[in-house]
Amino acid sequence: MRKASSSARAGKTRAQRRAPARVEDRLEVRTALWVSLALFATILVVFGGVRHFGFVNWDDPQYVAENPHVLGGVSWENVRWAFSSTRAAGLWLPITWLSLMLDATWWGSSPAGYHVTNVLLHAANAVLLFGLLYRTSGARGRSVLVAALFAFHPLQVESVAWVTERKDVLSTFFLLLTLWAYVGYANRPTLLRYLVTVVMYLLGLMTKPMLVTLPFLLLLLDVWPLARFSLTVTANNRSVAAEGRSQRAGARRLVLEKVPLFLMAVFASVITFAAQRSAGAMSTLDALPIDRRVPVALTSYVAYIGKLLWPSKLAGFYPYDMPSPTLVIGCALALLAITVFALLAARRSPYVPVGWFWYLGSLFPVIGLVQVGMQMRADRFTYVPAIGLFIIVAWGAYDLAEGWPRAKIALTGAGFAAASAYAIAARVQAGYWKDSVTFWQHALEVTHDNARAHANLGMALADLGRKDEATTHYIEAIRIEPELADAHVNLANVLASRGNTADAIAHYRDALRFRPNNVNAHNGLASALDDQGEYDAAIVQYREALSIEPGSATLVNNLGAALMHQGKLNEALPYLLEASRLAPEDPDYHFNAAALLEELGRFAEAGRQAEEALRRRPDHAQARTLLERLRVSGRVAPAPQ
Repeated sequence: MRKASSSARAGKTRAQRRAPARVEDRLEVRTALWVSLALFATILVVFGGVRHFGFVNWDDPQYVAENPHVLGGVSWENVRWAFSSTRAAGLWLPITWLSLMLDATWWGSSPAGYHVTNVLLHAANAVLLFGLLYRTSGARGRSVLVAALFAFHPLQVESVAWVTERKDVLSTFFLLLTLWAYVGYANRPTLLRYLVTVVMYLLGLMTKPMLVTLPFLLLLLDVWPLARFSLTVTANNRSVAAEGRSQRAGARRLVLEKVPLFLMAVFASVITFAAQRSAGAMSTLDALPIDRRVPVALTSYVAYIGKLLWPSKLAGFYPYDMPSPTLVIGCALALLAITVFALLAARRSPYVPVGWFWYLGSLFPVIGLVQVGMQMRADRFTYVPAIGLFIIVAWGAYDLAEGWPRAKIALTGAGFAAASAYAIAARVQAGYWKDSVTFWQHALEVTHDNARAHANLGMALADLGRKDEATTHYIEAIRIEPELADAHVNLANVLASRGNTADAIAHYRDALRFRPNNVNAHNGLASALDDQGEYDAAIVQYREALSIEPGSATLVNNLGAALMHQGKLNEALPYLLEASRLAPEDPDYHFNAAALLEELGRFAEAGRQAEEALRRRPDHAQARTLLERLRVSGRVAPAPQ
């Protein structure tokens, strides 16, 4: 038998070295599939309990529970709304809205389905992350460890157990699909593969704009594990200068390759900035100057690392608290030291700078330099950035154990123990999301001076009829943060329900003084003024509220009712009819229109509105009485036999 040439043997050896990275061997594929199934199934066990949870009163009403477009399911009208709306969440999230509408089509208003979808997406993300790392590095054990840490870390609970954070798990799903597509393109560049990468990225941006950093992450992948570019210059038969020129040319090519993606990121950033401004969710520099934002950003980078290492006292909302100058300086020096270390490690361990800059870069949009919302930091912000640090931990640990077989066994055991401990902690942490009362009570237990937690716990207690307890929390929230408009509105609502209209009006006015575009404050103040007979002033407030939220059926109906109280029946009628059109599922709006139509002598129309109210709610006593009165008087046809 003829022996193979040395070049042929060398070629076979190189192919064998590439095989694990491409997972082409059947045994490797089978093993990877079993690992993926085990990972997926374990996530279902750890997070499966959330299917029994309800919505929480922290954005869930806005996103799902009280959003008629979402609860209406998939329709042309709702799809148009999804692609045109930015006010609902202060973000452009058409793909997120569509996913929630799909859930509504299947599950209606039951929260179970929305929770299950979040868990399934998180499980898919963990499997995609494992597959991506294994495909590009060939290191199965390290890839499993990173995926397990990502899957079970307690900081991930907020993104999974909170229905509102569908945008987090879904955008990460598209991020990972983009990375998969890009790896395929990097291995064999074709126009089609590049277009697939672009489309996946576009879908991700339409799910959550935090993905604006993804082109930067692709450049990091070019360094490691794809090795399309090196951070160090190593001249062999060429001069260092020539090698440097070659590297610069390679870097330019890789950057130019991603220019379309960077342009998409810029466009998404502009849309997001405009949407946040219009929704009033973005703090101005006057309200929170840059000399306060930078210290918070520096300390947050370090605080998140601390939470990743030791995830204790996790809360759904962390109140704003300015760090001390000493802490800021210490954090700045720590970040600088880690960055220098990462760069020095680039030659031998390129995964260190890649993981570190993955963490810094992907966290940058939400680190606080551009303040969105009232929180100082949020666990959900680490969902993607944590991957970078997990890579450093997994690969670094294996490198340290290199050449020590027993150390590798111990490392495997330690990794399993850490993932198991995190999984247990994550299951416990998820339990705090089961309802609004539990959620906010836990936030108060692990934070201090948390005005938002007091205010929202008060809302949850008020919904349960525990208004005395609710009032206590509203007062405490105002004591901690006198400018918290929502607390003033909620306290005013309780006072108004008890007939203390004068004090209620004072709190509504305080809310508007601190937040002039607060629709609930305008609506509540208008209602209180209406109760006092100050109809002209009430109408002014209703119109102001409608200028802020023009499509609100509640506001349109209330304005019509106020005009009725003034005796302006013909002027009121279009508003009541519009309310019944905007919210056709609400029988009360149909009844209100029917009552006014009857009073105006338009009996046939009144009968149709009353019939519609009864169709929506067969036990609507007032609508039934009105319809029977019209039939007995002969003003509308009797009921068919």
